[in-house]
This record gives sequence, C-alpha cells and structure tokens, in this order.
Amino acid sequence: MSNRTVLVIGGGTMGRGIAGVCALAGFETAVFEADAQARSRLREAIQGGWRKAVERGKVSPEAAEEAGGRLRVIEDLEESRGADLAIEAIPEILEAKKETFLVLDRLLPDAVLASNTSSLSIGELAGATSRPQRVIGIHFFNPVAVMPLVEIVRGPATSRETVEAAAEFVAAIGKQAIHVTDSPGFATSRLGLALGLEAMRMVEEGVASAADIDRAMELGYGHRMGPLKTTDLVGLDVRLSIAEALSSGLNEERFRPPDLLRRMVAEGRNGKKSGEGFYRWDGDKPVEK
Repeated sequence: MSNRTVLVIGGGTMGRGIAGVCALAGFETAVFEADAQARSRLREAIQGGWRKAVERGKVSPEAAEEAGGRLRVIEDLEESRGADLAIEAIPEILEAKKETFLVLDRLLPDAVLASNTSSLSIGELAGATSRPQRVIGIHFFNPVAVMPLVEIVRGPATSRETVEAAAEFVAAIGKQAIHVTDSPGFATSRLGLALGLEAMRMVEEGVASAADIDRAMELGYGHRMGPLKTTDLVGLDVRLSIAEALSSGLNEERFRPPDLLRRMVAEGRNGKKSGEGFYRWDGDKPVEK
C-alpha cells in the first residue's frame, strides 16, 4: 500500500472507529456513509473520539489536529478512486455486503478489498468480485481505538501477497494480528459467542445475575470484561445475527440463540447503543440491574 490511502465503507460504530484509527496512524482516510443524516454527524463523531483520547492523554492535540487533515467524509463512492485499501464495515447482511464488493471491484481495480465482518464467509464476498485473490477479512473489535486485536481472515482464494499487505496495514495502525482461515465465526466470534450464549442461558435459567456471571469470569478467570458486558458493547442484535449465522453454517445446536436474546432484541434492548441490555448504561458506565 505505497500511497497509504484507505477507504472505509460504513459510518456506524465500527466504521467510525476504523476511520479514526487509520487517520491517526497517518493514512489518508476517506469514509463513506450512504445515509445523509448519519453522514452529517460523522466527522464530529470521529473527532469527538479523538478529543476524549486527548483528554485522557492517549493522543496529543497535535496528532489529533493532523489526523483531521487526513480525514474525508464522502457522499459518493466515486470519490474513493485511488484508494489502496477498502474496508467494508456495513451491517452483517450478506447480500448488501456482496453488492458493496461488486461496486468496489469496479471502482478500485488495484486495491485490496477487505471486510470487517465478524461471521460471514470471505469466500462468498470474494465471489462477488473479479479478483478473489485480493479479498480478505480484516476484523476489528469494539471499541476500535482501544482494542489491540485484529483478526486477519484468509479466504479460499486470498493470495499470500494480500495477506502480507493486510498484516503490514495492521502493524502500521499499531494493532496485533492473528491469522485464521475462512470458517463460520472465524476464531474470535466463535469462541466469544460460545461463552456469551452460555452466559445468557445461565441468566435465563436463573443460575446467577448478569453482573455475578461477569464477575465470575473477570475475577475467577482473569477476563478483562465478562461475557454479558461484552455482549452489551458488541450489541445484542449483532450477537443474535452472528448466532443465527453460526447455528446455520455449522449446523450446531450449541450456537442456537437463546429465547432471552431474541426477546431482548425484539424489545429494542440492544446493549450500550440503546441504553439498556444486560446492564443499564449511563454514558460509558454499565449500571447493574
């Protein structure tokens, strides 16, 4: 990626985080959001994250100001021509992602095309393009600015050169990579979901409260964050989508979504982003229920 130019598609929580990290790391960064209302708030949301990092002493004021000069919010993907790397970060809907890759294949013939998907097949996404060897998974974790891990997912046709380019990019933004092959849920989503779903079943069965289950894993096993607090941060709707994909893709009963998860999502209790999930959220602070 000689020109160090990145396009991020999607201005949601993950897209904002990815774009912010890329611009701070010195990449010329364009972020595309189709929704006009969301797009109008996008730059301020990203810069707001930088301001918080400055207040905490994690980023210098000068670095944040320079990053602002490298960040562009675009309303037409045609403006993205010339990007070396495109990272798709739209919702986990296979057909929508395939359509996005079809467009990117036309607009960016020389770029590496990556998806931030946490569960969908890289091979299927690559099949929407004319060059599956240049398609790869680059899976970030929320919050992107804080979490050090990035999962690099090699599809069936992904070339060694594309894997090396992805690894170079991950190192350049100060993250650490693990390498996995294209399998439902990859490594992290599969492991994290198995623990999260079992924790939900324990709440459903009245074994313990959400907070006590989380404390068991934090204090007893050294987890930085318990599985239900993590679910609130990821989003219950996202976890439900991943569970349905893994249950179907692996034909495994252990990934069947608990009724409690389905009910909470149906009621709009999607975690931190909605203000309530297994915890009530006061800004960034979880409050036990």
